[in-house]
Amino acid sequence: MAAFRLSCCCFFVLCHAVFLLPHLVHCVYNAHNFLVDDEDDLLQGINSYRTSRNLPVLAKNKKAACLADEIAEELVDQPCTKVNVGSASPQLANYNKLLKKCDIDINTTRDGIVLPVCVRKLVPTLVLTNYTHSSYAQYLNNSKYTGAGVGSEDDWMVVILTTNNPAGSFVSAANSVGLSSCMVWMLSVSVVFLLY
Repeated sequence: MAAFRLSCCCFFVLCHAVFLLPHLVHCVYNAHNFLVDDEDDLLQGINSYRTSRNLPVLAKNKKAACLADEIAEELVDQPCTKVNVGSASPQLANYNKLLKKCDIDINTTRDGIVLPVCVRKLVPTLVLTNYTHSSYAQYLNNSKYTGAGVGSEDDWMVVILTTNNPAGSFVSAANSVGLSSCMVWMLSVSVVFLLY
């Protein structure tokens, strides 16, 4: 009888995992469905740079890509000077508004970093050099960063580096809370089945 209950419990948990997981994953990545070629090329260049240093490649983070696009749009009116290139975290008055636009919980951005560069006409080799041969290289060389979102607008390219931990994952509030509450719910139902 106990084996039957355990089988039912496992089946119940498995069914919920099959039906809920795709929905949760879809929610995490609903900001942008594609990257522009220049952005893909830059991420590929950064990943080649990291590989040459025996670091894992950065996975695409679509929420971070959404935010990178929004930040790039905000920077369009800024002059393209070296002063702007040196800022690891651009001071934007409406940063919280941009996070909401991309459905990102601010608590999941603390360990990430925003790296904007300005290069006239976004010449690919110059853009990559601005990341790999500047103070930004220290972030690209850091193994704690596991993902990236890339966005561009006019002469501005923005790379956002993300982490695997909750404080740097750039997920939405619903997903960060929803996933844990779903797991707690499934665990509690499993315990009830085991007790009966």
